[in-house]
Amino acid sequence: MRQFTLLAAVAAVALTTGTVAQAEPGGCLKYGAAGAVGGHLVNHGVLGAVGGCVTGMYRRHEYRKEAKQKAALYDKEHPGAKGTYQEKATAYDVEHSTTPGKLTSENPAQQEGAKAPAQENAQF
Repeated sequence: MRQFTLLAAVAAVALTTGTVAQAEPGGCLKYGAAGAVGGHLVNHGVLGAVGGCVTGMYRRHEYRKEAKQKAALYDKEHPGAKGTYQEKATAYDVEHSTTPGKLTSENPAQQEGAKAPAQENAQF
């Protein structure tokens, strides 16, 4: 009972002091909850929650790092552009047909320097 009360208090503090949610992957709470459920199934709920929290923090860190790289590329293409790095990263995604979480386009024809496949012996 004492552990439950402590856990409830920690959860209440975490929820009330959180910032506004943004469209970013996971985070500690989402991945931690999933890890706790998975860990509970094998009788290691706390270890699962800690592992899930660490995974969520790492994924969010990687997402933000890539968004800052995209914002820097956008600044090179559009000097003097205003906005946050998230807005610039979104604009870069739109212009270059990339998806959040991937710096390059999945379509090779959309990438810079990529040439369309040559049509040899094409007869019309």
